[in-house]
Amino acid sequence: MWLVVGLGNPGPDYAAHRHNVGQMALDVLAERIGASFRLHKARAAVAEGRVAPGAAKLILAKPASFMNLSGGPVAALLKFYSLDASRLVVLHDELDLPFDTVRLKQGGGHGGHNGLRDISAAVSPDYTRVRIGIGRPPGRQDAADFVLKPFSSTERGALPNLLGDAADATEDVVTRGLLDAQQKWHAPRA
Repeated sequence: MWLVVGLGNPGPDYAAHRHNVGQMALDVLAERIGASFRLHKARAAVAEGRVAPGAAKLILAKPASFMNLSGGPVAALLKFYSLDASRLVVLHDELDLPFDTVRLKQGGGHGGHNGLRDISAAVSPDYTRVRIGIGRPPGRQDAADFVLKPFSSTERGALPNLLGDAADATEDVVTRGLLDAQQKWHAPRA
């Protein structure tokens, strides 16, 4: 069993923002496995399913808290499902990757990402991350302002592919293992 968490901020005002790309990718994964989200006592929306018959069970979760307070719901879900950080995958926006890039990472620092900072403090930093590239802000725009803005019209055109790639990478982590998934997703693409 795996807990797969998509980071973002709650509510329709934030739904299309760059900071919510983790939850957007989780929606793609939920649709693929035919799972519907329902409220859970751990302050999260949760959906359950399998990538394929006989495959590991996935618990997909969107914390109902704001991004900076994601650690509490994630810790509560891990406890509820009797899982540890080694069975946690977090999908999140990544400023340090170009838009339309997906990379995988196990453990490490938070890189200034407050959602990751809170999860690492509440659980452990030793979980898998699906890093979804949103690129750096243009010019001197503040990063905090940039992530709380919708994607540009050009980016919106490419967004379905990016979300599909993030969902594919997540499936690869849970079915093939992190090392094989990294070799696939970090290899140069033709």
